[in-house]
Amino acid sequence: MHAQMKALTITVLVAVAANGVALAQSEREGHTLGVNGFEMYYETVGSGDPLLILHGWSGTCHDFDPFVQELADHYRLILPDVRGHGRSTNPSGEFTIGQSAEDVLALLDQLGVETTRAIGASMGGITLLHMAARQPARIEAMAIVGAGSAFLPHCRESMASASADSYPAEWWTEMRRRHTHGDEQIAAIAAMLPAFAANETDVAFTDEDLSQIAARTLIVHGDRDWCFPVSMAADMYAAIPNAYLWVVPDGGHVPITGEHAPRFMETVLDFFGGT
Repeated sequence: MHAQMKALTITVLVAVAANGVALAQSEREGHTLGVNGFEMYYETVGSGDPLLILHGWSGTCHDFDPFVQELADHYRLILPDVRGHGRSTNPSGEFTIGQSAEDVLALLDQLGVETTRAIGASMGGITLLHMAARQPARIEAMAIVGAGSAFLPHCRESMASASADSYPAEWWTEMRRRHTHGDEQIAAIAAMLPAFAANETDVAFTDEDLSQIAARTLIVHGDRDWCFPVSMAADMYAAIPNAYLWVVPDGGHVPITGEHAPRFMETVLDFFGGT
């Protein structure tokens, strides 16, 4: 398996939105709701307009912890564990990113959130593309980080080779810390990657699909992203009507950690109008 894939399995990022009710909430609170046949766990914090934050594959609602407090100074955050991740269940054993988009839309429905800003990383960003194309009025503005419109052959090849048995002990230790439903849950998460590789329709956005997106869209993309080339980000920028493209120099997949973190926070707050 490529070294980049191993890095991706350990470092993935999140995003989930907030209720439109402008109630101050200084401490993070955990909640569970029945959504589309499973129990979805999510956390809320902050006050003001809602901001949805969606994590990537194998992540949880805590992946954006370095940014949460500052974001919560401006917005009421909604941070879910998507289906089968973290504290959320997945009785069906099935997972597609398109279905995850329907799950998050259903969560927003239950919370009474008609429209929201949003941040999504990797799989979370692709989830936002599905949401914004299907229900354009639901997303006012979004930042998608390390997301792509399609899985190219080299990316599918890496994902197809993944299995629970192929990961080192350190990966299992980290995953057991993140996900609360035991090794069966972790094995199911690992099995999602080969399923992504085999699915030709789940991540296959056409220019026409992307043209349906009404949200102001900030595309944040590393120029060293191993899975999605910069050319794909540029094509998405051209297809989404109100898009902005930020290519991060020497940035890998999801280039918002470490030295990139302060610039990301400054940029995304300015983009959303939170400063």
